[in-house]
Amino acid sequence: MNDNVSLARSTPPGVLLSGLPQRLVQDGVISEADAQTALATARERKSHFVSQLVSTGAAQARDIAIAAAQEFGVPLFDLDALPLDTEVTRLVSDKLLAKHRVLPMYKRGKRLFLGVSDPTNLHAIDEIKFQTGLGVDAIVVEDDKLQKLVDKAIEQADAGVPSLGSDDDSMDLEGLEVTGGDEADHEAISRDDVEDAPIVRFVNKLMLDAIRRGASDIHFEPYEKTYRVRFRMDGVLKEVAQPPVQLAGKLSARLKVMSRLDIAERRVPQDGRIKMKLSKTRAIDFRVSTCPTLYGEKIVMRILDPSQAMLGIDALGYEAFQKDLYMKYLAKPQGMILVTGPTGSGKTVSLYTGLNILNREDTNISTAEDPAEINLPGVNQVNVNPKVGLTFASALRSFLRQDPDVVMVGEIRDLETAEIAIKAAQTGHLVLSTLHTNDAPQTLTRLVDMGVKPYAIATSVSLIIAQRLARRLCAACKQPMDVPAEALRKEGFPEDEIAKGIQIFGPRGCPSCTDGYKGRVGIYQVMPVTEDIGRIIMAGGNAIEINDAAKAAGVWDLRRAGLAKAAAGLTSLEEINSVTIE
Repeated sequence: MNDNVSLARSTPPGVLLSGLPQRLVQDGVISEADAQTALATARERKSHFVSQLVSTGAAQARDIAIAAAQEFGVPLFDLDALPLDTEVTRLVSDKLLAKHRVLPMYKRGKRLFLGVSDPTNLHAIDEIKFQTGLGVDAIVVEDDKLQKLVDKAIEQADAGVPSLGSDDDSMDLEGLEVTGGDEADHEAISRDDVEDAPIVRFVNKLMLDAIRRGASDIHFEPYEKTYRVRFRMDGVLKEVAQPPVQLAGKLSARLKVMSRLDIAERRVPQDGRIKMKLSKTRAIDFRVSTCPTLYGEKIVMRILDPSQAMLGIDALGYEAFQKDLYMKYLAKPQGMILVTGPTGSGKTVSLYTGLNILNREDTNISTAEDPAEINLPGVNQVNVNPKVGLTFASALRSFLRQDPDVVMVGEIRDLETAEIAIKAAQTGHLVLSTLHTNDAPQTLTRLVDMGVKPYAIATSVSLIIAQRLARRLCAACKQPMDVPAEALRKEGFPEDEIAKGIQIFGPRGCPSCTDGYKGRVGIYQVMPVTEDIGRIIMAGGNAIEINDAAKAAGVWDLRRAGLAKAAAGLTSLEEINSVTIE
């Protein structure tokens, strides 16, 4: 009797044992005191009962697994015998994997087999059933091995977008962390911000699909009797969804809430930003633009992926001599480099690639953009805001008082900005910027038309890059085309190359591409402003004279650069004809 009293007093106070703890005590795997202590510690630390037993050495993971399998009639499996299947682990969000310490092992039909160390954790099984829409069967595994594989699965889920872009729509779409990009506090948008949960899920799914499929833009377009959603993939718009037209208002409201725009204002265009956190290490920004149309607001989301700026200059498609020219002028301490082309031609990526090359500890870089599309650590980026007087010109004046080495202006739109940028290039600063012109020679005459003095242009502008983006042929299915020499001659291929033999390829189409194309490749005209071109500018020459002088200096125009890409089998002649002038 006294011994029993003594034992009772030595047992920590706790709750009545049930489930797995009770079974382990009854089977003699652990003592009741150990069970109570582990339960109390697990509650206090918000950890798991089994892991607490294993970490303190109160029991071996294998002994716990064997006892649990026998008592509850659940299969026992050795995780060492099964490789980690990332396609299956992606079925469950990493948030649930970490919360419940469970591991999806394999899938058979509509049933998911889940590795657990505690088969009585019905809450975990129910949550995963709800998230995946699959039946769930528990399999007992050893806790220490389980923890290692759960950590590995979460690490792989953080590695990139494929872990989020599965086609089975089984991710925790509503649980994605989405924030408005223009607010200083970056508070997460909660589900309560929009009443209709299916709308939240639909929008999140579209955004994730667009990222997974490599789209550059998402278009939400209301019409009188229909509503459509299109992705721009490889420069071409493709319809991906036709939600009911009655949902137009709710979709517009959801997107405006996410971008922190005024929901009540439907009469004027608005601009905003969204940040979607895909993992601990990767986030994607969306630039959002609304425009009132006859039947509601059209909303376009530009997808801004910071990883694009880290591709490196070799991935952009410059010819070897063009790359050498760009690198040569980037290395100069002063001068102006202008990148020109229409919207969506890749100017931003070219500029940021150059900034990334220049981004060193000993270099002070400042940028003025509208808005900053890609966040680049180590670069001082400023969003212009004309409403409060922060224009490109005022930002440039501020930069020049802060000892800059490199200045980037998002776009030269007016004479004031152009004059300040040119003065900066003349006084020991390297200036990078963009203009909207068709080719490099027209860029110089455009500056003259804006009111910049020809002498200032000739002495400050050092390099102009005009560019386009052409769809890249799918390497898996492109097919050779039989093009006669006379047709090649008419297209503009040089005689010496025709004599050597040119093999042109065309698109075919396969499951891994879109209409025979996959990705895009840049086509560039890289024109240094030589002394001869400078004299033409100061003499009041036109773009045709500048173009002739550039050709004499060996500069390829966009057409010639495009034909080189077709001859190399990177794209089709049809695609080159669509993006360059014959």
